[in-house]
Amino acid sequence: MQWKDVAQNWTAFTPRIMTRWPTLEENEILAIDGDQESFLNYLSASKGDDPVGAQMELADWLMGEEPADAVMDPTRDNARINASAQNIPAGEVPSNDDRRFGDDNTPEPPLAKAS
Repeated sequence: MQWKDVAQNWTAFTPRIMTRWPTLEENEILAIDGDQESFLNYLSASKGDDPVGAQMELADWLMGEEPADAVMDPTRDNARINASAQNIPAGEVPSNDDRRFGDDNTPEPPLAKAS
């Protein structure tokens, strides 16, 4: 994870921060609003630790995976769609060929007679 991702999705990361550091106050975390320096100061003050120790703990935490609610946040949809385009070969239009979906050999249902 990168801190910029945490800062941009601060409320989605708050439960994960609370899980990692259960002694922190949720209201205080929310008030920090993604500011890394403020978070490090709050973390070191709450633990009675030096800022370097808090920075090392934060670096360890950032090595983990992003929580699903942050990954699936609707504000990130366009970026995810654009990134998926890297998997489509040049010149291919995904909607032109639906054989992958397995319904090409299924006969069309008969049309109903008009009364």
